[in-house]
Amino acid sequence: MPHRHKAPRKRNERKKELKKQKINELVRQAEEGVLVYQKQSVFGIQLRTNGYGIFYEMAKMKTNRKSEVFRIDLTESKHVREEKLFGNAFIFGNPYIFGKRNYFYPLTLGYGQQYIFGQKGNKNGVAVTGIWNAGISLGLLRPYYIRVDDLQNGGEKYIKYSVEDSIDFVDKSIVIAGGGLGKGWGEIKVKPGAFAKVGMRFDYGRYNETVSALEIGMSLEAYGSKIPILLYQKEPQMFFQGYVAIVFGKRK
Repeated sequence: MPHRHKAPRKRNERKKELKKQKINELVRQAEEGVLVYQKQSVFGIQLRTNGYGIFYEMAKMKTNRKSEVFRIDLTESKHVREEKLFGNAFIFGNPYIFGKRNYFYPLTLGYGQQYIFGQKGNKNGVAVTGIWNAGISLGLLRPYYIRVDDLQNGGEKYIKYSVEDSIDFVDKSIVIAGGGLGKGWGEIKVKPGAFAKVGMRFDYGRYNETVSALEIGMSLEAYGSKIPILLYQKEPQMFFQGYVAIVFGKRK
């Protein structure tokens, strides 16, 4: 009977010793500036060449250098020729964008990988990571409203671009102001598509358990139909943009 208890006890002691060695190794690597973790959860704020946005990313480390990544981005894409003007309510009204038909918000959900090209070397160093990400893109179209003089009935009214209101929509002499952020949310249309993204991340965080980084990259989105953003301009189906993002989060 005593012999039966020795084997499990030795196995448990062995497991504890291996766990202790692993923890010590992780501590040593962290002190040397090596990025080591099981899971990484980060948020980002990005400025794009055609807009801006936010994202959330979750990563799981698979090897010493490679991680798999799940990421969701929500951005706003603007037409390069958008121009803000002031209507008749110059002081008390919002500026408006002449000829703008829709706001466009790409929502992307993707899978990808991160690869560590260079470790920090020490706590004050910078780790360099390459990133790729691809998946589906849901383009959200929200109608753009303006506030105009109602010449037929007197007073004011809000209009969006339509066949019926097309003349009023482009008549600058009756525009009072932009419609504001509260209009059009119940009229969103979805444009399905796909995307791909590549980038480089420079992690300058002092501690291994926190993420403080700058990310630079570019992305391509393609949709199954044309995206009407601005009147008198080509309606694109593909969007190519560069971006820079501030990234922050935690590792464990």
